[in-house]
Amino acid sequence: MLKSPRFILAAAFVFRLWSLNTYVQQHPKRALGAIPFLFEPGNIAFSLYSGNGFGSPFRVETGPTAWMTPVYPGLLAGIFHLFGPYTFDAFLSAALANVAFSAFAVIPLYFAAKRLGGVNLAATAGWLWAIFPNALLLTYQALWDASLGALLATIILWATLALRESERVRDWIGYGLLWGLTLMTTAALGALLPFLLIWAGWKRRLGLAAIAAGVAVVCCVPWTVRNYRVFHTLVPLRTVMGLSMWLGNNEKANGIGTANLHPISNSAERARYIELGEIAYNAEKQSEALHFMAAHPVKTLEFSALRFVAIWSGGAAHPLADFLHPPDPSTSVLWFRWVLGFNLLAAVFSAIALILPGGFFNPKQRNPMGVPLAAYVLVFPLAYYITLAPPRYRHPIDPALMLLSAVTLQAICQTVYRRFVVKSPAASSTRAHTSRNISSEK
Repeated sequence: MLKSPRFILAAAFVFRLWSLNTYVQQHPKRALGAIPFLFEPGNIAFSLYSGNGFGSPFRVETGPTAWMTPVYPGLLAGIFHLFGPYTFDAFLSAALANVAFSAFAVIPLYFAAKRLGGVNLAATAGWLWAIFPNALLLTYQALWDASLGALLATIILWATLALRESERVRDWIGYGLLWGLTLMTTAALGALLPFLLIWAGWKRRLGLAAIAAGVAVVCCVPWTVRNYRVFHTLVPLRTVMGLSMWLGNNEKANGIGTANLHPISNSAERARYIELGEIAYNAEKQSEALHFMAAHPVKTLEFSALRFVAIWSGGAAHPLADFLHPPDPSTSVLWFRWVLGFNLLAAVFSAIALILPGGFFNPKQRNPMGVPLAAYVLVFPLAYYITLAPPRYRHPIDPALMLLSAVTLQAICQTVYRRFVVKSPAASSTRAHTSRNISSEK
């Protein structure tokens, strides 16, 4: 039963609902109905709900935006229409949707892992995801697309592994449609698209991969056309890169970011955004960031190193110091250390799995099935090393990290079993006794 994907899925739901209920009990309903929506997705959703179109990401009317792709704000707008804007019922509905997205990621994760290493690996990966603290917290702490992005990224991983064996055009068209939905939900996952497509279609299926790529592009065309009509320039997916680079690389930056300079909370920056418009504002911020990076190369490398650590520790730029002395006194020390420790172990175990003897990525074995997982770990986070590194940015690839961690954990268990159980004196004595009994019976 413990290896059943249905049972692991049920457990994932239970853990997430328990965590959400605890959070709800600790906060006033009025606050929960407002604060989680006061970020870009909720603000854009309110603009849609109000009939002002896809725009105004900063709590005031600023006109059309391409700050993010449209699926998740559209989902929140639908929730506003059903339960009213900025209500507790709307928060609960949005949080439950995220819970469902996060829990259902168990299914594609299970079957991707089963394809790679069998039922035991699949169950281990599924259970790690079921209890992964980030997956619990990010369903409700802020209403972003992270949970839905994790589900889509995991479906893509499973589909990519399965597609390598298919020559049916309809399968590749479906794969392209899946990518189209993903790009319209979590555009950052587009960094993986060329690597996964080329791997899946290598040699004999490159034509089919081209079809899938074309379908994905066609899915994005309406959004790109809309952006061109609104901004009179080409914006394939979103506009936010310039600001992200600047927030992570400026005179006041600390390596993790400078949230007090974000237009959503800084009135001067918001006024500058309104004055210039979204395209010119992001272009200005990108120029300022590049100028800072060129003028301060050592500081830029230090910032990138801090963000590298933060990405893989779950948000802590100084994980050892934070583990010993948690920075937030309002948070349970035990819980904080559990979250940080889990993230650190997941990062270390995932790194080990890349080169593990007998694992997917051992250079002597050259197992091609490990290439998509390697892309998730090595390619996806690259942009965040030069921009910002909050935990939700990494979350779409967290299920893949659980799979890699399961590989290492399984290898450790097998090593311990062989060394201390199979080769133990007691086990040897038992085997010898059994052999003597068999011989005497003969």
